[in-house]
Amino acid sequence: SLSAGLDLPGRFLFAILTLMTLIANLVFIEEAVYIYRKIPSSKRSIIIWVNAAAPVIATTSCIGMWIPRSTMFTDFTAAVYIYTHTHTHIYMNLAIFVVECGGQKLLLKRFENGRFKISTGPCCCCCLCLPRVPITRRTLFWLKLGTFQFVCLRPVLMFFSIVLWTNGNYTLYNLSPKGAALWISCFVGVLTIIALWPVAIMFQQVRTLLSCKKIIPKFALYQFILILNHLQAAIINILARQRIISCAPPLSSSARGAYMTQQLLIMEMFLITLISRVFYRRKYDDLEPPECMAEEPGD
Repeated sequence: SLSAGLDLPGRFLFAILTLMTLIANLVFIEEAVYIYRKIPSSKRSIIIWVNAAAPVIATTSCIGMWIPRSTMFTDFTAAVYIYTHTHTHIYMNLAIFVVECGGQKLLLKRFENGRFKISTGPCCCCCLCLPRVPITRRTLFWLKLGTFQFVCLRPVLMFFSIVLWTNGNYTLYNLSPKGAALWISCFVGVLTIIALWPVAIMFQQVRTLLSCKKIIPKFALYQFILILNHLQAAIINILARQRIISCAPPLSSSARGAYMTQQLLIMEMFLITLISRVFYRRKYDDLEPPECMAEEPGD
């Protein structure tokens, strides 16, 4: 057992991180109760789901921290849960922009003569010559589809990875060209970029309108969760494979890198949960309806 081999500072660190995970979950529960009572039903489920990302990642990281690295199946189970929730979180980012604008119908009314700027990151930030796209029901459908495809395909790829692992054809840290992990990771990276592009397009369109609802810091929190949960883990894994993160018996370099990732995620998600509470545990006034709809009270 890992906990049996810890010295006093190690036990103290594990206890502090476990306490931070518990506090993050309690803060989220209190925030969810407030949102459920104070926020309209059309918004509350999406807002609660988006805010659940940080405490869920902290919880699964805490479980992974206490469970020995040799339990590969448990690691995969935690990964499936984290990835499924986080990538659904990408789709919810787009959905919450639509909801905060009053729904799809009001959004189309507000921007009926507007155009989406598609020359934005992470796909086309350098392609300034791309034309602007009219804001219509069809373009909204394609934006939603661009994020939703990741929600559907990522769990399928995780299941496929587990099947390959049970057959001995998949090793999590084997990134050689002959290994399946490299190609699956590259495909997932492409899907991630495609999924984040519609979110960035929508954010560029609504950030001025929703500035009164603190949409910019909220969007920054969304991005921090994605970056810390993926890019940070990838960098630490690369450092561990290059033996820059040295082994510390009984942990190998890869196992030690995994524990460092889990411990960092617990602290980071704890802070994000507290900051999210500041921006979400308050009641904002709804946006004024467009003039064309204000004249039609019976609609």
